[in-house]
Parts: sequence; C-alpha cells; structure tokens
Amino acid sequence: MRLFADLYDRIDQTTSTNAKVQAIADYIAAAPPDDAAWAVFFLTGRRMRRLVPSADLSAVLADLSSLPGWIISECYSAVGDFAETIALVLGATGVLAPTPDDTPLHVWVEDRVESLRGLDPIDRRRLLTTWLTQCDARQTFLLVKLLTGELRVGVSSTLVTRALAQSAGIDADLVAHRLMGEWRPSAEFLARVLSPQTTEEDVARPYPFYLATPIDPTPEHLSDDAHVASILGDAADYLVEWKWDGIRAQLIRRGRTTAIWSRGEELLTDRFPEVIEAAARLPAGTVLDGEILAYKAGHPLAFGKLQKRIGRQNITARALAEAPVVFMAYDVLEHAGVDVRPQPLVERRRLLSTLVGGLNSSRLLISPLVEGTSWPQFARQRRASRERRVEGLMLKRLDSPYGVGRERGAWWKWKIDPYSIDAVLVYAQPGHGRRASLLTDYTFAVRDGDQLVPIAKAYSGLTLDEINKLDGWIRQNTLERFGPVRVVKPEHVFELHFEAMAPSTRHRSGIAFRFPRIARWRSDKLPADADTLADVRRLMASTGHTLEPTMFDDLDDQPAPSRDVPADPSGLNPRPGSTPRTDDDPPQATS
Repeated sequence: MRLFADLYDRIDQTTSTNAKVQAIADYIAAAPPDDAAWAVFFLTGRRMRRLVPSADLSAVLADLSSLPGWIISECYSAVGDFAETIALVLGATGVLAPTPDDTPLHVWVEDRVESLRGLDPIDRRRLLTTWLTQCDARQTFLLVKLLTGELRVGVSSTLVTRALAQSAGIDADLVAHRLMGEWRPSAEFLARVLSPQTTEEDVARPYPFYLATPIDPTPEHLSDDAHVASILGDAADYLVEWKWDGIRAQLIRRGRTTAIWSRGEELLTDRFPEVIEAAARLPAGTVLDGEILAYKAGHPLAFGKLQKRIGRQNITARALAEAPVVFMAYDVLEHAGVDVRPQPLVERRRLLSTLVGGLNSSRLLISPLVEGTSWPQFARQRRASRERRVEGLMLKRLDSPYGVGRERGAWWKWKIDPYSIDAVLVYAQPGHGRRASLLTDYTFAVRDGDQLVPIAKAYSGLTLDEINKLDGWIRQNTLERFGPVRVVKPEHVFELHFEAMAPSTRHRSGIAFRFPRIARWRSDKLPADADTLADVRRLMASTGHTLEPTMFDDLDDQPAPSRDVPADPSGLNPRPGSTPRTDDDPPQATS
C-alpha cells in the first residue's frame, strides 16, 4: 500500500491537472499490475461495500490509544473526518508502525479486507488491531477509508482516462469506453484496458456519456434570450429538445442481448422489462442514448414515481401499472455495430428517426424537437416547461459529434428558473475532505409562529471568502453542540434555490426539497423577514402537481455524511442510499 499512499499524497498536494495526470501515469508504470487495477478502481470513483461498523473502529481506537471516549469525540469534532481522526490519534499515542507497511494494495484488499466478511465482532476487532499497528499514519487513513467504503481520491474519471491513455499510447476515448460498466479489478482487466487491440469485452460495454454544460444565470441587464444569444450565437445552428426529468441511460442491443446502463454505470436491465421487450425489435448492433421516464397518457410523471419504481426489488404488475416507463431516445451512438458518434448530430438524428420511428412503440419514443427559429421563441417555450413537466431545454449544435464527458461548447442545458425561499441558518457542522476543518454543511429553518422549523440542508453556493467569514461567526455564536453539529444564533438569512418540493413524513417540517443549494447570503434581511412554513406550503400548492408523500425522501438535500457522524437534531434525514443519476450532477460547491 506504500505506493498507493505516495500516489494519494501527490494528488492531494497539487491543484495542477497535468501534475495529477502525471502522478497517475507514474504510478501505473511503477506499481504491480494487480495493484494498479485496484488503484484505477478507486480513482474512478468506485467504492467497496462497507465492511466494518463504526462501533468496531471506535472500540479498537479506544483500546489502542487508551484514551477515554470523550477525548476521542472531541478529536473527531475538531477534525471532522473519522479516518483522519484515527490516524492522528494513533500517531500521537505512538501506536502506529515507524516504517510503512509494504504489503501490496491488492493483497490488502483481496486477502485482508475481504476476509472480514462474515466474521464475528471479536475476531474482526482482533484483526483490525493487528493491521492498524502495522501501518503508518498515511496507510491507516487509507485503510480506514477502505474498510468503511468511503475512499475518495481528488481526481475526475477524465484525468484517470488521460493518464491510462498516456501510459498505453492509445486513444483516451477507447480507454473511457473500456472503463464503463461493471468490472473486477485484476491484472488481466488492466491489460485489456491498455491494449491497443480491440477486444471482445469492448463490444459488451456502454459508451461514455456526453454531458451538457449549464447556461449561467441571466445577468440582470439582459433578457434570457439575449443572454443565450451572447453565449451560443445563431439559433439556427442548434437542435432544441426538452430537458427530461428522468434517469439518463443507454439502451444497448447487441446480438441477442438487450441491456440498459445508467449514467452511474449501473445495470438497470431487470428494472424496466417493458423497455427491454420493446427494444428487442431494434436491429442488432444498436446503442441509443436517452432518458428513462415515468410516462403515462402522453405525459411524463413526477420523478418520484420513477424513483419508487427503481427502489423495488421485485417489479410486480401493480408497480408496472402505477409507474409505467418509456425510453425517450435522443441520440444514436452505434448502428449496425459501427460507432457513429463522430458523425454530426443532424445525421445521427436522421438515423434515430429511421431506427425508432419505424417501430411504432409506446415504450420506445423519440424525444420531440421544440418548435422555433429564434431565441425569443425558445425562451417563451422554456417558460412553459413546468406545465409540460420538463426541466427546461437542451440546446445541441447540429454539427456536433457525440463527445465524452462535459465538453463545453456544443451541448447546453437551459434549465427553468429554480424555486426560491428565504430561510434562517440554525445548525452547522464540518464538511468533508478538504473542508473537514471548516463548518460548511448548514441546516436552515423557516418561521412557524414563534418557532423556527428546520426545512432543508445545503452545502454549496457560497464563495470561499463567505465560507471563511461564516465559519468564524459560527464558532463565536454557537449556543449548543450535538456531536459535530452546532446550534447557532438564528441571525442570518439565506436565499435557497431548489428544483422541486413534496410532502414528506420523514422531515419535521413535513416537506422535502430536491437539490437545495444556497443562492446568496441575504445580509439585507432579518430573521423576521424570512419565509414562514405557511409561505412554503402555499408555494408547494402553487406548483399544481399532485405530489405523493415522501416523493423525494431518497433524494435528500446533502451529500451522504459519514455514518460515524451522530444524527443532528434538525429532523432532516441524510440520504439513505444511491439513486441512478439523472442528466444533472448534484450541485457542487462554488468555492
């Protein structure tokens, strides 16, 4: 694990993209192939399932350090990251090994970490004690991250792809294709990824998804259409579609096999049998890009309907009837076994009409074009998005090939304006990773009579200067603490934006939000000027949708916190599990 720890340090200590790529390439060249394969697994954002409860790690930490629990709790509150806390405490108490353990990474993962499955707590803690005393501080940090399924490395999949392509001297698009889907890290797999020759495994995988760039909010001195024209140019150069609120997916028909892959690289074939049945009529060698939607009577249903369908282990006849789905296709990536992504969009769209239009299927549809010839016309269509139950418009250059990742310039998403409320900051807790030493995860409340009722959590939207200023104020104005959570004086008002809202039985306010984030710090407002719970309920009623309770309960409003963090007193539940990705990434911090 020593080489992997060295790589982690090199990546963590630089902000240079080229330096990170070179660090990964150097590691691939120096590490044993089995180790390099596992490193690629972690670097591309994949994670192992959690194998060790936090109670076991806490018990081992207490035994090895001989420190009372309250001191360890205080250390954790100051550090904000459980793995880093363990490494620092054991390092300070002289428990860790003076020299790094040189056991290969793949041995740690495959022979040691995997051996914990099914062990009773006593045997598990015995092994943990032995392992932690063999590691230095860096390796302890990484080992705990592995054991808890929380290892994240500060690079994007694009940088990993570039590094692998650079190492092998092959095209980065081919590497990205080979890394898609499900795979088990091994020397053999890495050799296939780096091979200059086309392999049988290549044709069994989805393609990397092409992502649109969001259009920045319109400046106050410009109209919406003028702002878009200033960025994109002539509307005649673009194909305009609706932005659907579903699960981005690829529908693959090769040989006699039909599969659905989500953008999160999850195989969803068994979840949508009606789509698979319709796609069986497609010719072999076809790959379509599109959106899985809950859809009925010619209209999309709320995303919550689709989410409930995803969460079911068994797709019953009742589930099929309550949440029927379609595959809304908007691009062709492969035709007759040939990669057509380099062709211009206008040609791929004609091909899509031929492939899907002739099927006359109610489950496999073509995404309709939005009528218009100018940006003012499209702006008027965009303003009617909510009535159509869509999220806005997709703007794609007619001459654009199908790219990889988020390449700025050819595909754009022009979303509808978000909903907005003014709320009061009431709780704060440390962030994660680089933000572990700052209080950056916030809980906001609205007025309900004389009380403040927690309404939403948000962690993105402030600048670095604002975060630092607010962090200092919070530390000086903390009223009470619950583990890492601080109750603060209710003095500051923030404008929150969000995409949708729904009743929820799992939130104290009775309301759940989708993708809430901070729009701005309203220093011009007092807590008495914030919205009330009655205001928020009226806003929800004004949306005009029939929303079912707990619609967004599994799409809660903040990144999943460490399971070692005590529950905060807000009544806002953390996100309990993963959901296949929509076409949008969750909002990220702007600092």
